Amino acid sequence: MSRIGRMPIELPAGVAVTVADGNVVTVKGKLGELTERFSPRMTIAVEGNTVLVSRPTDEKQDKSLHGLTRALLHNMVVGVTEGFSKKLEIVGVGYKVVKQGKTIQLYLGHSLLSTGLPQAKFCIAEGDGITYDVPDANTIIVKGIDKQKVGQMAAVIRGKRPPEPYHGKGVKYTDERIRRKAGKTGKGK
Repeated sequence: MSRIGRMPIELPAGVAVTVADGNVVTVKGKLGELTERFSPRMTIAVEGNTVLVSRPTDEKQDKSLHGLTRALLHNMVVGVTEGFSKKLEIVGVGYKVVKQGKTIQLYLGHSLLSTGLPQAKFCIAEGDGITYDVPDANTIIVKGIDKQKVGQMAAVIRGKRPPEPYHGKGVKYTDERIRRKAGKTGKGK
């Protein structure tokens, strides 16, 4: 059996899970509601305050779907109770982030000519369950209840100026370690 797939998911107080036809699972909690369609081969059962996932056979595809289904269900339960967040840092002289209403503006050292924009900034709006928190000019916290969307939006922001290995400038995750390279050395005589 799958070590992850066979573990039951404990439901905290205030969380309701419903399974509809076609393995459409809806999880409701204090932060919101998430709905996901899972493989019809998996059996999802709600028993009291636990959710159990089982598989029909020991085929390779069923084994892989078993652990995946349980992990995605657990992420949905955690998302509607606690939520997810990714913290990014902006490193570089003149690099900063400004939040105006529901939009963040990233100033990442791009010249006006390279971006083709009237100003050298990138604007990214909140939406689809994603919110931004900007505690200071060099930190962005991406928050939401869907783990996949939070990770994707953090990756999009990081992709605007990935950290470079020589000076470490760019947008990076706070727990990311950048391998530094030595620059060119002077000509020896």
